[in-house]
Amino acid sequence: MGDKSPKAKDKAKKQDTNDKKQKKADADAKAKPAPAPPAKKGK
Repeated sequence: MGDKSPKAKDKAKKQDTNDKKQKKADADAKAKPAPAPPAKKGK
């Protein structure tokens, strides 16, 4: 811990951005469930 190099900051920033994107995607998926596959009609 305590690594203050520019690369470390950039990496942490990218991870934070990716976490936010993932959380938004998860929230969107919960709010709007995927459409059910069409039911196959049997004979």
